[in-house]
Amino acid sequence: MSDNNHLSSTKFSDFPLQSTLLQAIDDLGFQYCTPIQAKSLPLILDSKDIMGQASTGTGKTATFLVAIIHFLLKNPSEVNEAGKPRALILAPTRELAQQIHKEAIALTQHTGLSCAVLFGGADYEKQKKRLREPLDIVIATVGRIIDFFKQKLISFRNIDTLVLDEADRMLDMGFIKDVRYLIRKLPPADSRLNLLFSATFNYSVKEFAYELMNNPEFVATVEETQPPKIDQRAYYVANDEKIAVLIGILKKENPSKCIVFINTKVAAERVTAYLKGNDINCGILSGDIPQNKRQQLVKAFSEGTFPVMVATDVAARGLHIPEVSHVINYDLPQDPEDYVHRIGRTGRIGQTGQAINFICETYAFHLPDIEELIGSSIEKSVPEAELVAEIKPPIRTPRKKPHASKKRQSGKPRTKKPGNHKPQKKS
Repeated sequence: MSDNNHLSSTKFSDFPLQSTLLQAIDDLGFQYCTPIQAKSLPLILDSKDIMGQASTGTGKTATFLVAIIHFLLKNPSEVNEAGKPRALILAPTRELAQQIHKEAIALTQHTGLSCAVLFGGADYEKQKKRLREPLDIVIATVGRIIDFFKQKLISFRNIDTLVLDEADRMLDMGFIKDVRYLIRKLPPADSRLNLLFSATFNYSVKEFAYELMNNPEFVATVEETQPPKIDQRAYYVANDEKIAVLIGILKKENPSKCIVFINTKVAAERVTAYLKGNDINCGILSGDIPQNKRQQLVKAFSEGTFPVMVATDVAARGLHIPEVSHVINYDLPQDPEDYVHRIGRTGRIGQTGQAINFICETYAFHLPDIEELIGSSIEKSVPEAELVAEIKPPIRTPRKKPHASKKRQSGKPRTKKPGNHKPQKKS
């Protein structure tokens, strides 16, 4: 369900935005700003650097895209050279980079500005070819853009706008040295507009922000400290009961779209096998799945082909999947900040959602840190008997064995291993 209570009274048309940008905003059906947009845009349009605290699904991507597009249109470049963008947006994951690019394309549709997205795992030659053409905005993951920079396929000489999205995740993933390397290649901080967004602002994120920005202002709203309109509850569950309770909840709640978060790939595969064995149609999303297959899975889930996605934290950030009704933390995350991102998959802007957590023997001790971070206690109970389902055996996907004819590819005779044969006696 959705409503308009998440919006502020400020309209996009209240700002002196370029007309072609306002036309794109209107085409997308946006009229009123979210709180983070209403507080950030006046500062950014006044050319001030900001640190924005914005949880998932609160309109932060549109915030910095609108600001960037307006800035580029207001200050047009006389020369638009291949491989020399004016705006750089860094994202921690390929999924987030693709999502930002999708929104950028929509917002630049009437402006004449061009966008490119660079990320690892796919389309290497296609991305190289794109850099041989003029472009204005580049959205990229850190590793891929450094690769292209070292090949001298992209120049940062003309960069006058820098955005770091989900900075906390970048630090968590160990990208800080690479980001610092990139920043040293950019024009000085006081000659560019710098925008940093993060769901959480610990000491490391703030220290990093002040290092790369020019006297930034901190922007946050009450709504940003915790994803709004998400009903959070938790069940005390023994390790050997988790599967039965999960299946019971899924059959009782019958969610339209549900993401089940699990901490390890091995556990995710086990849970998927049980769900399929109990007639629950599901997919599995983990970090080792090839990029093209990952995109196909996300698309199928978004379109409602199957109602349940079992996922490791690769899906916790950067995926905008509309109308996710439930998030189930089968395993509580070990990093409390990941909890905010996980449950942010539901209850997205203007919608309500359900977040169900399992407090099990293995991960229960992570709960206090989670509650401290979100600033409230999660309602806890023992699952009712009706939620503990009788389960059928799992359906496991058999591993493919090499065909007998492929065991020996060459016509060379087998050689005996040293020490496994007796020396022949001399006649």
